[in-house]
Amino acid sequence: MKAAIRHTATALAACALLLGLTANSGLHPVTGSFVEQLQKRDSILIADQLRYGFSLQDVEEGTRIALPDWSSALKDTLTMVENWKLDTLKVKGRESSRKYDIRGYMILAPFEAGEYHLPQITLERTAPGGAVDTLIFDAQTLTVTTLPVDTATFVIHDIKGQIRYPLTFRELIPYILGFLLLAGIVAGLTLLILRRRRNRLAQTRGEPAYIVALRALDKFRGDKYWAPDKQKSYYSGLTDTLREYIAATFGIDAREMTTAEIFAALKGREHISSDIYDETRSLFELADFVKFAKHTADEQENARALPAAVRFVTSTYQSIMDEEAASAEKQKAEKEA
Repeated sequence: MKAAIRHTATALAACALLLGLTANSGLHPVTGSFVEQLQKRDSILIADQLRYGFSLQDVEEGTRIALPDWSSALKDTLTMVENWKLDTLKVKGRESSRKYDIRGYMILAPFEAGEYHLPQITLERTAPGGAVDTLIFDAQTLTVTTLPVDTATFVIHDIKGQIRYPLTFRELIPYILGFLLLAGIVAGLTLLILRRRRNRLAQTRGEPAYIVALRALDKFRGDKYWAPDKQKSYYSGLTDTLREYIAATFGIDAREMTTAEIFAALKGREHISSDIYDETRSLFELADFVKFAKHTADEQENARALPAAVRFVTSTYQSIMDEEAASAEKQKAEKEA
């Protein structure tokens, strides 16, 4: 409703309204009071909330209504949950002569069983022309009940546990489909990994270890791996390739050994010169610093790393090949003699 109908919250109890009437005011008993529940039931129970109020029709625009103050008029067992509110139900007529159907109410809640005689609703209405009159709405009676308990036959029982209903196949379908989807994904990833491994083995089967190692090291040429965020993969790739080569060439399980264990096993090998041994060990130690100690290698260290790995492979393999060739020549000479 527009500002023309104003909710003037004044302390006007019913008795004060009757005593404070002006000479041109009058008393008008009217109908339209109501009691309705917020929770729809066939009876009113303790702590149910309900609206108690009035309705007016054809109220002229500009009319002022003073509502009663019941903050201290209600019983202790009848609580005012919300104070008076005015709602516009309908707007009638044109803009120059509009009229309104309105409803006013408060929300109450009883907290004790019994019969409540609600006070009559008394309003002071001031017309747009200044005429004042008093509207008196009929009082309502409220009967509040409680749930009956037969104390003679009432028996206290233990608290029951939560009811568990059996699962149906329809409820299990989402879980079954999810499990099948997850199993399919795992199976697909497993097949993909196995296929890659078979392809890798097929490429390297029958090839000398040094060919496999040099092919793997060739992937790390260039300086794209020298950036600080890529150095860990760079040095891991170099040392992992050398571990595979050492395992295949010298027969030691370098894949599962630490740097110290690897070079303890390689120390004194006749196919590894002292300078190649020292250079390769320095490469492994630098790689450990990069991988585990968050060391950032400079450009000179990065530039020396790949050639050092390549020299280890080519020098050791060449030494083995020279020894095998000399052994073959010696056996051939012995047979000819």
